[in-house]
Amino acid sequence: MTQTAQTQDAPAYRTRFGSLAHYEKGHVEPIADDVRHYAFSNCFEIANNSRPYEKVVFGQNQIYVLETLRAEGHSPWFTCAHDEFALVMDGEVEVHLVQLDATQKVADPEKNGAVRVEGEPRGQKMGWMKLSRGHQGLLPKNTAYQFRSARPGVIVLQTCKGELSVEKWAEICQSH
Repeated sequence: MTQTAQTQDAPAYRTRFGSLAHYEKGHVEPIADDVRHYAFSNCFEIANNSRPYEKVVFGQNQIYVLETLRAEGHSPWFTCAHDEFALVMDGEVEVHLVQLDATQKVADPEKNGAVRVEGEPRGQKMGWMKLSRGHQGLLPKNTAYQFRSARPGVIVLQTCKGELSVEKWAEICQSH
């Protein structure tokens, strides 16, 4: 969130970061266009109203989507036929990685979006990363990943729309 206060010589900007515990609903700010051309959503509000690790789409460009996930406890194990990126917006999240053996890899290399790994992942453990606000982690293709968070947090996932993507446009968007 950025606020502008006009001074005599130049505008002053004050950036305030939202969180799951403190966010403002926000609104569309038209600059030189018609507000009816835009929609607005807030990842913190979406996470606040979502189940843990529900993958709610809040941005879309053709097959590519941004999903908001409420990080809380341990997620199921997921994998994907393509790379994904996780950006932590609030809290601390561990991401555990396992290089899957051939029996659990996604069979269709063209399949979009994440899928759940059936049972425990089989393969070589690759390690884990600890991400906090502003940290981004790569989730390599055909690697099982699990998010672990001791307290509620927010993850933005850059991926492709898939079978686990949840669309709630009427609930999450303010159109004007």
